[in-house]
Amino acid sequence: MENRSLLAISAVAVIFFVAVSCTPTVKVEAPAEPITINLNIKLDAEVRLKIEEQAKDDITNNPGIF
Repeated sequence: MENRSLLAISAVAVIFFVAVSCTPTVKVEAPAEPITINLNIKLDAEVRLKIEEQAKDDITNNPGIF
């Protein structure tokens, strides 16, 4: 009886370790192509700056508009 229980426990342990060792793995790899980031901040800032300057000029030249 003792041999059977020892054999059963060792069989369960082997099955457990085999099941745990077959878990999928996650791999992190760098992309094949470079990452491209498009920023149009400079263009947007220039347009806003020009509009603000034109608005300031219009206000100083025509104080009665507003």
